[in-house]
Amino acid sequence: MTEPNLRDPRKLFYNEEFKRQDQDKPALQNKMDPQPDCGEHSYVGNRKLENRRVLITGGDSGIGRAAAIAFAREGADVAIQYYPGEESDANEVAKYIQDAGRKAVLLPYDFRNDDAPKEMVTKAISELGGLDTLVLNAAEQISQDNIEELDIQQVKDTFKVNIVAMFAIVKAALPTLPAGSSIIMTTSIQAFGPSDHLLDYAASKAAIANFTVGLAKQLAKRGIRVNGVAPGPIWTALQLDHGQPQEALPSFGQNMLMERAGQPAELAPVYVFLASNDASYVTAQIYGVTGGKAINL
Repeated sequence: MTEPNLRDPRKLFYNEEFKRQDQDKPALQNKMDPQPDCGEHSYVGNRKLENRRVLITGGDSGIGRAAAIAFAREGADVAIQYYPGEESDANEVAKYIQDAGRKAVLLPYDFRNDDAPKEMVTKAISELGGLDTLVLNAAEQISQDNIEELDIQQVKDTFKVNIVAMFAIVKAALPTLPAGSSIIMTTSIQAFGPSDHLLDYAASKAAIANFTVGLAKQLAKRGIRVNGVAPGPIWTALQLDHGQPQEALPSFGQNMLMERAGQPAELAPVYVFLASNDASYVTAQIYGVTGGKAINL
């Protein structure tokens, strides 16, 4: 009798302490040690997103990178937005998309610029011939232990990148999105259990969760589904760009039930499901991929 392919989830990915390390903006995945697993060598597609036209923000590294690779291997053409200066990571993702036989479009835009979201959407539509899937994933996260030292410009930038840009992107893309389209937001476990050193980031992620559910109620009548994914502690470049206190990095994620941080590859199947026709009766939902911590909205 053939044995089932069972793997202990606690040991399926890297589960040792991380080295202390940091990077100044822009943080690059290809300089991380160890490098995150974004499914580059493991994700196998099943044509679930054949000929879809997808825009992924923050698509050069981490969760966005994992989604971009998976979507391409599922048959989609993919445009990825990235922060200017992260070209080396973005070019790697483009190569993976092209190796899957799909079109890759690179979009270097800084969402702190008011005009960037609309310009980016216009470019993506032009290059892909339209859009039917949005994965709104770009984020800024900067740890600050004391609200008295939390610069208000940082708060404004965090909200501008994390949530205001989402409003602008949806507004710009919506006239072209046909029935059957999918919008997927990346919120966070921080929306439901905020850390005291991530006040602005956590608050922006709570806003994203709320925006997801409210927007889904508006767009259901157009046949457009809107859902969110709430990651827990995931090993990405975001954590090294002042996203965590450096002294906390070695044990990052090890307090979760799975006793380790998650890897971006572990989220990709959730994004694929929510984008695909398999999720035809799923909207206004937040899917937690947290390593065991509960989410409630």
